Amino acid sequence: MRILFPFIAQPHQIAHSLPIAMEIARRHPEIAVYIACLTDEQEAYIRRLGGFYPDSHVIYERLTLPRLLRRQLTHRGPSVLTRLAALFFNKNYFETFQAIVVPERTSLYLRRMGVRSPRLIWTRHGAGDRAVGFARDVRHFDFILMAGRKLEKRLLSQGSLRAGHYVTGVYAKFDLVRLMHSNAAPLFSNGRPTVLYNPHFNARLTSWYKLGTQVLDYFATQDRYNLVFAPHYRLFDAHRDKAASILRAYEGIPHMLIDPGSTRSVDMTYTMGADLYLGDVSSQVAEFLIEPRPCLFLDAHETKWHDNPDYLFWSLGPVIDTAASLDQALDGAVAGHPGFLDQQKSYIRETFGLADIEPTAPIGADAIVEFLRKAH
Repeated sequence: MRILFPFIAQPHQIAHSLPIAMEIARRHPEIAVYIACLTDEQEAYIRRLGGFYPDSHVIYERLTLPRLLRRQLTHRGPSVLTRLAALFFNKNYFETFQAIVVPERTSLYLRRMGVRSPRLIWTRHGAGDRAVGFARDVRHFDFILMAGRKLEKRLLSQGSLRAGHYVTGVYAKFDLVRLMHSNAAPLFSNGRPTVLYNPHFNARLTSWYKLGTQVLDYFATQDRYNLVFAPHYRLFDAHRDKAASILRAYEGIPHMLIDPGSTRSVDMTYTMGADLYLGDVSSQVAEFLIEPRPCLFLDAHETKWHDNPDYLFWSLGPVIDTAASLDQALDGAVAGHPGFLDQQKSYIRETFGLADIEPTAPIGADAIVEFLRKAH
């Protein structure tokens, strides 16, 4: 049996499926596990992460892309066009596998492109509440892996799950994160509490365009907190000049760390190292809360968020609509955290369904193999 793990999107998705590939290879050596990359840089990064699984033998291959698109990919990163092109120009290659395992939904276009034989398996990426994570097209996957009961209930309620075609209790990224950060050093050495500002990329939802510069200016001129500014990887994905100008503007401020899109911004370096989360709608808040801590949310769009399931996480800390009162708001988030603690713990149980710190990628690996053997 041949199983393919193609990576056609941004690096923030890699850790959600790579540990499952490595566990299939380790636990089921009779199965040939392939990892398909788009660029040298991407393959080098994935190989480095794969090094945390020394007992796993996988086969690395390169996806075909026209030269012009490969050049665009090198300069600007993955786009909708390059993702679709990666699928189209590798149709025949994809047909040679019994299963294709992906963390994104773009790969569903393979069916429209005539790729029929492989089973399409979705690992998801992230564990947020926004509707995009519950798109109805996920019902077209043959098998789905997910974390906790919250996700299962919502997908069941919209008819996107079939009995025997999904498994819960899997959030493979945590497996890799524990291996990577078991002896992590503090982000700062000055003893101050550290705030992570993590705005989303979607212009209709993010706090960045309206409030972001005010947030950075506030932290630049105060002396109580450290700040890590690590937005969603896609915020500056196609705007690297803007990212560079922000780096220059706050260069040399020792209590500020600005990361507009390195791999550290997607491997939980900052969510594990911060003391308080400041954000809007990014699902990284769920990963931050694997260890309950104070949260503060920025509403830049006069959102009617109460009783809206897409904003469930805004019930886990105070919500403000201005950066003018950050002093008081940060103090209030810290002082008021005990009042949110039970809600945070309940949210994490429902979101991830993880009873302990045991790895979950093996659960996903075995579930995929069992499903494929029954299907064939």
